[in-house]
Amino acid sequence: MTQIASTPRRRWLRFTWHYLEMIIAMFAGMAVLGLLLGAVGIGFSHTRDPEQAFLLMAFDMSVGMAAVMRYRGHSWPATLEMCGVMFAPALPLFPLLWLDVIDSGSLMALAHVAMFPLMLAAMFWRRDEYLGCAH
Repeated sequence: MTQIASTPRRRWLRFTWHYLEMIIAMFAGMAVLGLLLGAVGIGFSHTRDPEQAFLLMAFDMSVGMAAVMRYRGHSWPATLEMCGVMFAPALPLFPLLWLDVIDSGSLMALAHVAMFPLMLAAMFWRRDEYLGCAH
């Protein structure tokens, strides 16, 4: 009885751990690639070029995310969906930036906040993959 009851719990703990692991990978990719690209002079000002800065940041996070997901054996569709989540906040936020409804700092803050529930939504979309991954 205990074994049967603990199996779903373990799967959801694995799901939660994987979510946290991907957040860590996202920020690690952003930090490491940001430093490397900055060292060779590739970077954009968040105030002067907010769109380019956001897209480069989303790329950096996607690389970290994809590396962890592929290492963990996730499918390409799931990996690419999760990478798409890094870019998705641009869809509603860029027009707000262009219309001066938000500024560059708000763009970055809102985009980061939006990524967390979007990541979770992508995981629930493919919950069998995330609940069943063997890691």
